[in-house]
Order: sequence, then C-alpha cells, then structure tokens
Amino acid sequence: MRAAPAPGTTASVHPPAAPLPAAPPRRAAPDLPDPQPAGRARQLAGVATMIGSGLSTQTGAAIGSLAFPVLGPVGVVAVRQYVAAVVLLAVGRPQLRSFTWWQWRPVLLLALVFGTMNLSLYSAIDRIGLGLAVTLEFLGPLAIALSAARRRVDVCAAVVAAAGVVTLMRPQPSADYAGMALGLLAAACWASYILLNRTVGQRVPGAQGSAAASGVSALMFLPVGVVLVLRHPPTAEAVGYAVAAGVLASAVPYLADMFTLRRVPAQAFGLFMSVNPVLAAVVGWIGLGQNLGLPEWASIGAIVAANSLSIVTRRT
Repeated sequence: MRAAPAPGTTASVHPPAAPLPAAPPRRAAPDLPDPQPAGRARQLAGVATMIGSGLSTQTGAAIGSLAFPVLGPVGVVAVRQYVAAVVLLAVGRPQLRSFTWWQWRPVLLLALVFGTMNLSLYSAIDRIGLGLAVTLEFLGPLAIALSAARRRVDVCAAVVAAAGVVTLMRPQPSADYAGMALGLLAAACWASYILLNRTVGQRVPGAQGSAAASGVSALMFLPVGVVLVLRHPPTAEAVGYAVAAGVLASAVPYLADMFTLRRVPAQAFGLFMSVNPVLAAVVGWIGLGQNLGLPEWASIGAIVAANSLSIVTRRT
C-alpha cells in the first residue's frame, strides 16, 4: 500500500517566484474518510468471505453424506454438479459463442477439476469420514502456500500446519489407504482449482468462466444421473440432501472463492484455508457424530495457530 501524505501537508515541486494574491475564503471541505479503516474493512470482508465459504462447504458435504446410502458418492456429486451449474449459469450468464480457444482451455480444465475434486472428496468422506478427508484435501492449498512463500514466518507457519496434518493422517490399524489416496487426489484437484480459477478470472470477465466450467462439468455427469434414475430411482429425501449439498458446497463456495482469489495472493488464500479441517471436524462432530481424540484436536489447534500467525504478521 502506498504511503499517504501526512494530514495537513501538500506536495510542491517549486515555490512561486513572487507572492500570489490571497485567495478568496473558501468553505471548509468535508473531512475525508481515513483510508486505514476502509482497508481494515476490506480485510475483514475478505476473512469473513473465506470463513463463510469454508463453513458452507463443510456443512454441504455433511448434508450430502446423508444421501450416500441411497445415491452413493457418485450420485450425490452428480446432483451437486447439476445444482451448481443451474445457479452459476444464471448468475454468470456466459456468452459461450464469444469465447476464444485461449479462454476455453482453462475453462475446460476447470470443469474437469470441478468434477474430479468433488467425486474424489465425497468418495473419501464415504470411506474415512469428513474430518480426515477434508484434512487430506487441505494438502493442496498448503502445497501452493509452500511453493509461493517468501517470508520466513510464512514458511514456519506452513511447516507447523503440515505437521498438524501429518498427525491427523497418521497410520493406524484400521487405516483406509484407498480413502486416503482419494483424499490426496482431492488435494491435487484443489491446488489446481486455486490456480485455474485465477487464470479463468484473468481471461474471462465476471463469473462467466466459472459458470461455463460448471455447465461443462454438469454435462460430464449427465450420464450418471440418467443411469441412476433408470436403475434405482432415488427417494425425495435423498435428492433433497443432494440438492442442499449442491447449493451449500458448490454454488456458494465457487462464487465466494472466485471473489476472494481475485483479491488475495494464492499463498495467502492457501494458508488461510487451513481453517477448513477445523470446520470439517466441528461439523462432523456436531452433525455426523464423528468424535475426535486429543491428538486430533491438538493437531487442529496447531493448524489454527500457524494460520493465525501468518495472517496477523502479514503486511498490508
């Protein structure tokens, strides 16, 4: 942020050669707002947006998991993609015919990431639970933070957060390694999502890029929905859970993250999103009865502390 001149002072290149006649008295100008409170308000708005996005995502995932016995993870993800496409296409209103190939390339990649990220994450949730699945998924933005960090405090914070993640995913006799692999795939997709969303935002105006990607992703899952309806007609309750998951865990976070990613660096976004394992653990505990032990809560506390350290010490 550029330093503003001190109150009551003006900048001058050269003094006038001769005294100028006195200017007529003018009405006092109204006080201008202090830029610092405005800057803090923008920061708080960004923080609130990221927290709201994470809470919406984890709540939607928990609700969607209630439909697993009827729809399965693939069916829930298919409904999520349909809902997200309807919402984002209505909001973004992409002018698809005007897209160039230079614009379509990241949009198509983002569509592939949308589907793969949701499918791998929900499959991991089905096998290893919400808290552990989301914690493994967090390795994606953490990798972005580690690769882009420049300050020592950022590196230390990322290392502490990584230690917490490693503790949460420590091997146990009942460990589901297939579920962990799915969580790691979701992590790779989330890292790609962060980078691709920024690229799409730079090449396509407004929300058109994300809306188009969501529409393409929904088309990819259309055969899944057809097969599901023909083979095993879902119940209204299961469809309701999946639709709620689509709104809370797809449409809302996509729009919120698109807003945030265009205003904060990728590494700052990745470090701050470490709050997602915390939100997932709390939502899983309250909504799904998935209890955590002392080591898990200690690891989550380390992740929160690392994130807070990076945010508090970050220069504006």
